[in-house]
Amino acid sequence: MARFDDGDDVLFELQKIAQDENIRAASFHLVGGIKRGRFVVGPEQEEMPPVPMWRELSESHELVGFGTIFWQGEVPKIHFHGVYGKRDNVKTGCLREAAQVFLVLEAVIMEIKGVDARRELDPASGMVLLRM
Repeated sequence: MARFDDGDDVLFELQKIAQDENIRAASFHLVGGIKRGRFVVGPEQEEMPPVPMWRELSESHELVGFGTIFWQGEVPKIHFHGVYGKRDNVKTGCLREAAQVFLVLEAVIMEIKGVDARRELDPASGMVLLRM
């Protein structure tokens, strides 16, 4: 379990937890608030390599979502897909940058033992993908 407070960078903090606790594989859920963040909503075209379409949060939103942690070399990599809502406006996508907590954000982290999983660069897509 982890709690992140107003202004924390949730992606950085999750990465730090994985490093400090040597969590090599995990899944996690997030619930709470976010006030800044850059996320990808899909590729512009269904072609390789994909060109991501970016969106940005610039004010507080409710957040709920699911993610994974697997290492690429000596660094834990976070992969998180979430739903971000404010009033009647709802967005969804892969949170990748500048993920700043609003008020409080809770994480439930579940370590996965006994798997040989890692992230590696995929030459065809140019993305860092899960390999087992």
